Amino acid sequence: MGLRCRMRTTKCQLLVTSLCVMLLGLSIATLSTVTHYGLHFTLISDISLESNSYRVIHHAAFYFGICLSMTLILAALLSSAATVRESQCLTAMGFFCFALAFCGLIPAACWRYTHSTEVEDSMMDVYDLVYEEVRRNASSFRRHELTAIHEAFLCCGKRSPFGDTANVERKTCPSGQVHNVGKDCLQEIQDFLKKHMDFVSTLLGITIGFMVVVESDKVSPQTPLLQTKQHQFPQLLLIRLVLQTLHQLRCPSLDTLINDH
Repeated sequence: MGLRCRMRTTKCQLLVTSLCVMLLGLSIATLSTVTHYGLHFTLISDISLESNSYRVIHHAAFYFGICLSMTLILAALLSSAATVRESQCLTAMGFFCFALAFCGLIPAACWRYTHSTEVEDSMMDVYDLVYEEVRRNASSFRRHELTAIHEAFLCCGKRSPFGDTANVERKTCPSGQVHNVGKDCLQEIQDFLKKHMDFVSTLLGITIGFMVVVESDKVSPQTPLLQTKQHQFPQLLLIRLVLQTLHQLRCPSLDTLINDH
């Protein structure tokens, strides 16, 4: 009775772990989608030049996040199925998906901390480019793009060392955002991106920590199940031998009957 209760508890723990992994995968997928299709990011991506690295980072982050989330969800589904069916094949497949996701998370975290300012610099370079083109030529097609940036980030202009910027701000800041005049857009972009990247770092840290726990406990939670089967195997074998012996005693073989006659 106690052994069966421990087996049920172990299965429940594995199912809860799989559910948490699936939620992490869905969170990463949601974050990747928001990052790719969010107004602030798509606006900068559409404006950026081909020489700017932001567009490449923008698309690479989305595809990496989607692949990682799908791997985690698949690992969770395989682990759940393996727990219910007690299948070694499904367990191995789930373990492989967990290992694959972990191998993808480590480079992502390393890139996040070694290139912490690359995304920020590329976004601010896009704003600097648009702003300076509008300052040199007020009738430039970039004027609408600069106005869209001001509306998205709720800011107006920047501190420029090239002289008075009031004319640019008056033409590109929406009339309903007069209270935003004087708010440096570069600072607003930096603050917005810092909050977003802090959230990304937190989610990556939680996922990596959870993966370490899952990988370390992947074998140990199943040990009671395997031990249970190993303990039951000699008992089943002994019972089978006893039943075969009783059957032979009750039903003699054909050779025995022939010899008797």
